[in-house]
This record gives sequence, structure tokens and C-alpha cells, in this order.
Amino acid sequence: MPKIRKVLVANRGEIAIRVMRTCKDLGIATVAVYSEADRSALHVRTADQAYFVGPPPSRESYLVQERILEVAKQSGADAIHPGYGFLSENASFVRACEKAGITFIGPPAAAMDAMGEKTRARANMIKAGVPVVPGTTEPIGTIEEAREYAQKIGFPIMLKAAGGGGGKGMRRVEGLGDFDSAWRSAKSEAMSSFGNDAVYIEKYLEKPHHVEIQVFADQYGNTIHLNERECSAQRRHQKVVEETPSPILTPELRAKMGEVAVKAAKAVNYVGAGTVEFLVDVHRNFYFLEMNTRLQVEHPVTEWVTGLDLVAMQIRAAEGEKLPLFEAPAPRGHAIEVRVYAEDPARNFMPSPGRIHALRVPSGPNVRDDSGVYAGFTVPNYYDPMISKLSVWGATREEAIARAKRALSEYVVKGITTNLRYLHGILSHPEFVGGDYDTSFLTRQHTELLGQEDAQLSEVALLASTLHAFQRDQKRAKTLPSRGGGGDTSGRISPWRLALKSRRR
Repeated sequence: MPKIRKVLVANRGEIAIRVMRTCKDLGIATVAVYSEADRSALHVRTADQAYFVGPPPSRESYLVQERILEVAKQSGADAIHPGYGFLSENASFVRACEKAGITFIGPPAAAMDAMGEKTRARANMIKAGVPVVPGTTEPIGTIEEAREYAQKIGFPIMLKAAGGGGGKGMRRVEGLGDFDSAWRSAKSEAMSSFGNDAVYIEKYLEKPHHVEIQVFADQYGNTIHLNERECSAQRRHQKVVEETPSPILTPELRAKMGEVAVKAAKAVNYVGAGTVEFLVDVHRNFYFLEMNTRLQVEHPVTEWVTGLDLVAMQIRAAEGEKLPLFEAPAPRGHAIEVRVYAEDPARNFMPSPGRIHALRVPSGPNVRDDSGVYAGFTVPNYYDPMISKLSVWGATREEAIARAKRALSEYVVKGITTNLRYLHGILSHPEFVGGDYDTSFLTRQHTELLGQEDAQLSEVALLASTLHAFQRDQKRAKTLPSRGGGGDTSGRISPWRLALKSRRR
């Protein structure tokens, strides 16, 4: 196959920039696409060419296949890299690229069909002899059928979107009383995120670990795994902190899970980078969860411990090159990634879009920040609020944790609220430091992770409010005529009274 000369990156933000950087390393020209909300975005400035594709909502811009392909033709791009999200797991888009004579840097449509829809993937894995979490193998048609099945396997259960991942369209349901509202919200979110409201049910495993295996395959059937990533630090089923190696895996369990992941990829003739996700129970039994047929958000930690560039490998696989290695390299050291979000943890993680007035990014030995923002950039409210991925490497897990905490302490973002303090709290928590944390860790420790910080901030806010009010009233009293001839303080308000009033608020 001919070498790729120009890549259109059908995405935005940090992942678009990350792909463009590797393309430039390889001497490949790049093309950006952008919505109205992203006219001044960093990925637009990074690319060699940039094209407008529509209004801010992704369904009117980044998800419009015809417009993306039109830009590819206009720009002369001979390949498209989808990043993650948006069109990255859309088999019809892969077929449209093939029809247009444009190389899609990712798996073939048939593999995406087999693994992209989660219920079909479960059925395929059962046929291949891969252990799966108990649940349905087809989307459930009606709420009545769903209720009946949920009662049959017993609560708690998980409602999950069949057409996508990333925590979207996913709800944990504790009992029948919560079922109907969870069903409606899961289907609504699945439709808005993936254009597909199909939902299926899985049994919820108590205190599981979420461990995924990175796989890679070329066009000749050569398939390997590149070790695991521990992704159990999650909130609302979205990963917040990832690390590798997993602190709970033995070399024997790693090898066994890697073997199963390779088997899963080979079963669907997979090509390129993919991730097979598992749940590991308290007895260290593991079950297939799903396969993400794309590059993962957390791929930098794998790159840290293997020394590989997964995007470069994707491009070379798309060009028809054979895998440069035929077994998993032993992990070197330890890597941790934290996701920096424009959100307010103290307000139920409410997104915090707005203008970034000042930005200082951490640096130093073995620190990497994949970011899509800059000082002066306005974070839009139309997309995922993640603004960067901070990852570090250390010779040991302890060193990696210390380095990640140091890097977080250097990170400064002014103008919007972020989760930087919250991330530091996670890395400092004894349960995380101990290594045996499960997917309920952040939910279970939510009050503790926020409580001390909130109490300190509340006290500071109270004192600041009291001081401000006192100074205001002092100034006001000086401009008022004195009431009565006995003194000049009768028009002033007691600061103690102000403090009491502020506390009552």
C-alpha cells in the first residue's frame, strides 16, 4: 500500500493535537476540522490546513459524515484519523471512507460491526469462549421486557448503551423503584451521544476492578497485547485516573488476560489499536466487558511503559506494514494519567466552561501534558469538559504517585473551575496509595475526598465575606452624618454581628 501523505483528523481538542504531532514527526501533512465554537481552538492552529464544518452541536458538525468526507476531498487528504469519540467507532463512516478511496486509520468496518455494538460483541465473545459478565446478548426492546429481565437476574444491575462507551448511556440500578427513570435517562443519553438509543442489561458485580488490555494487530493476522491499564478510579462510569501496571495483577494473571484479549481481537479479524476491557472480581476472576475499537483516552500510560508511539503504529498498520514486535514488551516502570476537567467537584461536578485567563502547565522529568487549551481560550459548553490529560512516569509506583502529585501542584488554571484539587486528593488517599481500590472507590469516598477541602474553603470564604462586609460598612459609615452627638460609631455595624449574619447564610 502507498504511504500516507496527508491526514485529516476528524476530531478536536487534545486528541486531535496528539495525532497531529505524530503525523508531523512522520513528515505527514495534517488537516483540522472545526465547528463555530472551535474557531480559535488550538487544534485548528496546530494543523497545516483547517476547514469549517458547521454549528457548535457535534451532530451538526463533527458527526456529519458527508461534510468530513467533503473536506477530505477538498484538502487532498488521503487518510482520516478519527481520534476517539465522534465517528471513531462508526462502521458506516469506515465504509464511506473506503468508497471514497480514503484510508481510515483504524479497524475495518466488519471488526467494528462485530465489536462496536456491545451486545453483538458479547455474543461474539461467548462464541469464542471468552468469559463475559452475565446479561443480555441483544438490546432490549421495551421497558416491560427490561424490568422482567432485571428482576430475573437480580438487582443491582447496569443499563448500558449498546452503541458506544465512555460511560455514556450507562446507569446503575439498585432496585425496581429506580428502574423506569434510569431506563429513560440511559436511552436519552445513548441517543444524544451515539445516535442509537439501544440499551442492554448486565449484572452488576460488587466491588469489581476495571482492567483493560491494550491490543494491536496488523493486516496479516499478527496480534499482540501491550499489557494492561487499571481504570477503576471512576465517577459516573467515566475514568478519572488510570495507571499501568495494575497494582492488583500478578504476572500470571496479566499473561492470562492478555491471551484472552488477543483471542478476542483475532476472533473478529481486528486491525490496529484496540482495547479489550474486563471486570475483575474480588476473587480475581475476570469477565469480558466490551471492546473499544479505537485509540483510548488513556493510551499515554501504555506509551510510557512500553516506549511505543501507538498513533505511529496505527498509521503504519493502515499503510500495510507488519507489526514490529510479536510479543508484549515487559512493562518498564510505572505510569499514571489523570484527566483534568473544567468542572466543579464541589457542585456535583458541574461543567465549568468559560475563558481561561491564565495557564501554567507542569513540566520536568517524565511529565507529559496532552492539552487542547491555552491562556485566552474559551472552553465551550458543547463538548466533553476534559481540557487535558496529565501523565507521568516513575521507576516505581510510589515514585509515579509522588511525581503526579508534584505536577498537579504546579498546574495553574485561572478563570474557570477545574478538578485539580480533587485529583490531588485521589492520589493522596490511603485507598489509592494502597493500590486495591475498586470502581466504587470515588463514590464511596466522595465526602472524604471533598469534605476537608470544602470545610477549609468555606472557612476562608466566611472570613473573606466578613472582612469585605466590615470594610464596606466602615466606608459607608464615614460618609453618613453622625446620629447623635455622643460618638462617631453609632452608624457602624458590629463585625461580630456581620460574622454571625454571614454564618447564618
